[in-house]
Amino acid sequence: QVQLVESGGGLVQAGGSLRLSCAASGRRFSVYNMAWFRQAPGAEREFVVVISWNGGSTHYGDSVKGRFTISRDNAKNTVYLQMDSLKPEDTAVYTCAADINSGTYYYARPADYEYWGQGTQVTVSS
Repeated sequence: QVQLVESGGGLVQAGGSLRLSCAASGRRFSVYNMAWFRQAPGAEREFVVVISWNGGSTHYGDSVKGRFTISRDNAKNTVYLQMDSLKPEDTAVYTCAADINSGTYYYARPADYEYWGQGTQVTVSS
């Protein structure tokens, strides 16, 4: 069982920055594709960004392009999400997810991720 634990959420003013972290257990982190999703109250879960197992490829949702940056440190079993120029509409619970390459995979589809963290709240005030 892979366990994912997010941290770094909080309350910031519009235009500010936060850095989220997702720490993973398990021995095979270096071969997992890792993603961030978010969910606002009353809304469906939304794809934010994904990074490939070796960090060589990333895909960002349109709403965060140019503002968010994903990175990973396989030696620390950790993926990061740097969030800059935050907007009130970024307010949501942010959750990391792991694809362990066990089957078919589309990076923006939640059902294709096998493991999920508990989420961390990000609130952006206007």
